[in-house]
Amino acid sequence: MNRAQPLEGKTALVFGVASEDSIAWAIAQELAAQGARIILGYQFRYHSRMLQLAPKLPNLVSYQRCDILKDDECETFFGSLTGPIDIVVHAIAFAPATAYEGRVVETTAEDFSSALLTSAHSLAKLTNFVRPHMAQGGSVIALSYLGGVRVAAMYKVMGVAKAALEALVRELAVDLGRDRIRVNAISAGPIRTLAASGIPELERLLEYNAAVSPMRENVAQSDVADCAAFLASDGSRMITGQTIYVDGGYSIVGVPDHTI
Repeated sequence: MNRAQPLEGKTALVFGVASEDSIAWAIAQELAAQGARIILGYQFRYHSRMLQLAPKLPNLVSYQRCDILKDDECETFFGSLTGPIDIVVHAIAFAPATAYEGRVVETTAEDFSSALLTSAHSLAKLTNFVRPHMAQGGSVIALSYLGGVRVAAMYKVMGVAKAALEALVRELAVDLGRDRIRVNAISAGPIRTLAASGIPELERLLEYNAAVSPMRENVAQSDVADCAAFLASDGSRMITGQTIYVDGGYSIVGVPDHTI
């Protein structure tokens, strides 16, 4: 039996693939499996990995270097697009290692600016560049984390960046609704990825999440990808400005019961 392809005829632009364990890579695979054509944008430092990964992706249209913080690369990348874009995936986040050191009160202006520009403002910049290619509307999906609404140990300034990202999702949803462009975020539970490896005590975080979340297990990249595919589909056509939690229910827990 052939798998249903609800995204057939749609084209998805995916930013943020850094390795085979990236959430963005899992999303790209799921969107392709559901029939979408895929265009990948990536930073030059991941070029060698992309040479290995991209050919494995069904329905791949192209993959091209594009650092969203560099205007010249953005102009080249988006200037090369020839068809309409229906789906945009923003899986871009970064804070310097020094932003995780010391106390939050000691955060430098440089580290704060780097985290906010890369992890939050880049969503507005990406959407603005792609907007001329979404004349028929579409779905923009960003990736967040619980640290944007609650304090997560060792997450520090990145939590502030995710808070800004989720606020920006709401603002963009209102701004772009008239253009039939929906903007949502997925707040995923902790997942072992290349990007997450920079977070101190990641293993302790994963262990605790699995112990106290209602589902008693950590989420996988594929769980987030399934949610992204739904948000990319026409089935979510009236959902916008939302942050949807894919975390096994961890976000609803106040005082955990370790005896269950």
